[in-house]
Amino acid sequence: MQQSVYQSKRNCRTFSHLLMGLGLAVFVSCGSGATTNNTSDSTGKVSTDSTGATFDLNPSDSGTMMSDSLKLPTGFTATTLVENMGRTRHIAVAPNGAVFVKLANLVDGKGIYRLMDTNGDGKADSKVGFGDYKGTGIAIRDNYLYASSDTCVYRYKLDKDFNVIDSKHPEKIVTGLLARGEHEPKAITLDYSGNLYVNIGAYSNACQLVDRTKGSPGQTPCPVLDSAAGIWQFKADVPNQTYGDDHHYATGLRNVVGFDWNQATNSLFVMQHGRDQLFQLYPEHWDSLQGAELPAECMYELHKGSNCGWPYIYYDQIKHKKMVGPEYGGDGVKTGGDSAQDPVMAFPGHMAPDGLLFYTGSQFPAKYKNGAFVAFHGSWNRAPLPQKGFFVVFVPFSNGKPTGKWEIFADNFAGTSGESVTGRADHRPCGLAQGPDGSIYVTDDNHGYVWKIAYKS
Repeated sequence: MQQSVYQSKRNCRTFSHLLMGLGLAVFVSCGSGATTNNTSDSTGKVSTDSTGATFDLNPSDSGTMMSDSLKLPTGFTATTLVENMGRTRHIAVAPNGAVFVKLANLVDGKGIYRLMDTNGDGKADSKVGFGDYKGTGIAIRDNYLYASSDTCVYRYKLDKDFNVIDSKHPEKIVTGLLARGEHEPKAITLDYSGNLYVNIGAYSNACQLVDRTKGSPGQTPCPVLDSAAGIWQFKADVPNQTYGDDHHYATGLRNVVGFDWNQATNSLFVMQHGRDQLFQLYPEHWDSLQGAELPAECMYELHKGSNCGWPYIYYDQIKHKKMVGPEYGGDGVKTGGDSAQDPVMAFPGHMAPDGLLFYTGSQFPAKYKNGAFVAFHGSWNRAPLPQKGFFVVFVPFSNGKPTGKWEIFADNFAGTSGESVTGRADHRPCGLAQGPDGSIYVTDDNHGYVWKIAYKS
């Protein structure tokens, strides 16, 4: 049996040295997680990132117009909390309404911002920045704020008002995570039993010997699965955990960005980004229209030991079957993956699900209770069909399972129909969070908007 690299620290180092010998980058150092910038409240000021973008705590008329232009079900309204904030990724909201946003690029040298609406008008009027690292993941649990870089997970102690007590010296909870240039961001979530879950995306499309190359075979066994393409579970309060602690929770997941702990089922749900290039690499088996629709973007319910089948299979949402991947002898007809679990819901291909939120609030109508919201970042490779996604959908649940079809909940993030067709979207939904009043928050990692969506009957 092949020994996994996370089974010992010695093997982890050996694996890193091997990759470096191949001229590939592996980042195993976290850095301090601190910031040398002033983290005092910067109310009313403007911040600038390295690209020259700015964000102000008073949204412009265009920001207000953008929130008004979102298409929502009857009774729902959107308010722009902040705009032009950089690449806003995932988001967490404290019980007092403080909003923590993780940035993919630093703004004023800071990768996390705490926003607060103190007068109740739906717009942020105070901000505090900290953290000198970019990333995607952020979460709050038991008076701690958790945040990820591409190689580490940190946590910050919060005071009674959910301010970070010491922003310059966070604890390193997980260190040395793999980052190899593809699917590097580390999404995170937590359960209610003291466990932290971290996605480590595959540094490959389909585990070919030469990635994304026509005619290159799939590797058997796939070496990526030892250290990536899965979910790792760690203790939320133990510092300096690594691969060597052997917490591999689920495997066979190409890349997960959106995932959430479902309190109704007491289990982890994830949204997988499916593979690319069925038509481009295998035109003898798939035409361009099939390549645009396949494979599915899948929702899975995970448990310890779950295997979702990547790279050996993919899911065909039209046939409702698990299919053998072409790198492993598949031709669009052969089914496989008897030992791999089925998704609980499947969506059209390439729409990039980046956020998942199970709604537990009471503000929205009863049909939304315990259902799932999914933020689709939007496609880039559905040609010759129009690009698709750029919306937030709702999946109704009953007794812990999806019921009925998914429906578009919030739309028109892309702007004009022409922008949606070409993929040049004005805004791309990414992170989702629920506020203490039952509203939900949506981030946009294209132009740095954060919206609050509320309901009044």
